[in-house]
Amino acid sequence: MSADDKMSNKAEELKGKAKEGLGNATDNEQWQAEGKADQGKGNVKQAGEKLKDAAKSVFDDK
Repeated sequence: MSADDKMSNKAEELKGKAKEGLGNATDNEQWQAEGKADQGKGNVKQAGEKLKDAAKSVFDDK
C-alpha cells in the first residue's frame, strides 16, 4: 500500500485523538465517542496495512 494511505490512516487516528480531547475539554459526549471511533478506524486500517506489508515481504522473499 502506498505511503499516502498510511499517512491518511495515521491522520484519521490523530484527528480522532483531537476530537476526543476537544470532547473531554467541553464535556461533549458525542465528540468523545466520535473521537474514539475515528481512532479505532485509523488503528484498524494501520493494522491492515502492516499485515499487507508483512505478507508482501514473505512472498517477495521466495
